[in-house]
Amino acid sequence: MTDGELAVIGLGTAGSMALWQAAKLSGGGDVVGFEARTPAHGRSAVGGDSRLFRMTFREQHDLSPLLQSSLSLWRELESDSGQEILTQCGGLSIGDRRGYVEAILRNVRETGAPHTVLDAAALRARYPQHRVSDDDAAVLDPRAGFLRTERAVLSAVAAAESHGAQVLASTPVDALHEDAHGVRVVSGSASWTFERVIVAAGGWSRHLLPTAVADAVEPYRNFLTWFLAREPASYTPDRFPIFIRIQERLSMYGAPSLDGATVKATLDGRGGPASNPEDVDRELTDAEVAESELTVREFLPGLVPSIVRSDSYPDLFTADRRPLIGTVPGRPRTYVATGFSGAGFKIASGVGSLIARRALGYPTRPDLEGTLRFADPGRFASLMAR
Repeated sequence: MTDGELAVIGLGTAGSMALWQAAKLSGGGDVVGFEARTPAHGRSAVGGDSRLFRMTFREQHDLSPLLQSSLSLWRELESDSGQEILTQCGGLSIGDRRGYVEAILRNVRETGAPHTVLDAAALRARYPQHRVSDDDAAVLDPRAGFLRTERAVLSAVAAAESHGAQVLASTPVDALHEDAHGVRVVSGSASWTFERVIVAAGGWSRHLLPTAVADAVEPYRNFLTWFLAREPASYTPDRFPIFIRIQERLSMYGAPSLDGATVKATLDGRGGPASNPEDVDRELTDAEVAESELTVREFLPGLVPSIVRSDSYPDLFTADRRPLIGTVPGRPRTYVATGFSGAGFKIASGVGSLIARRALGYPTRPDLEGTLRFADPGRFASLMAR
């Protein structure tokens, strides 16, 4: 006897989406979500108001089918919840036209993604908020925008519950024990048995993974910063698209103002390992503050170059910076959707749907299965076996 068909461990980035989709597929009664604290709690990886969504990218793997699926599912979640979650205000990829911009263009030409190329003069004319040199250019992605992260997670969990799923908050999972008949989920002195489980606990996933995979992941600290706009009306979503800017020595990404005063502008790729996701240092170092303020001074002269808000959040990074999406090696009843390495929220709805369908035995789109071969957790188990 089991206590349900499916357990989802962790109701954050991917787990909330998997629970929502699983509940819709199954009718919800046999689907249970476990959350160590509460969904979208203040120390989770989804903190900080927003994350970028974009359809253009420079990764080696073709993410376009997954991004298209995610775009449709974000709209589906809005319909299910009645909440605005994705604002498509456009997105700029800015940099040296012979470096970062050329890398973006290689992929958009391969995928056929709609885009506009702006040279330095056009960029200055359309988006004067950015200071650029004559060698700079940008790729404008008209389908890009930003996702309201906490709202998305809470909306997905609420939608899952409306479809009959059960949510067990303040229930940290200590261990999973799989055998031929099911998976036992252990929390303190309590335990439940399910036919299958999905591990989606972000930085807290490591102790639930087999050694070969656990050794290839580690918690990371990612920090976010906000700056005051001198003229807030210039940084509203209709006038200031999301942006990613990568130069030779400086890099930053950001989103328009959500509060009518401040703009998120954060150094790109400056996270670092954390000993424990529970005690990620929330304060920025002097060096992080100095580089953040220098970069804003160089890139965005309309912002006051002094941090007015900052925070840090935990995430789970893999050794190769590719996520873990699929069946856990040696555990055919245990699925995983974690290790997004700081770049997972834009595809979270698509990943949640795909992993829920796999776990419940529903067919999945062949193009998505092909897309996600690069994220197979078995790649680390095979490396350890050599």
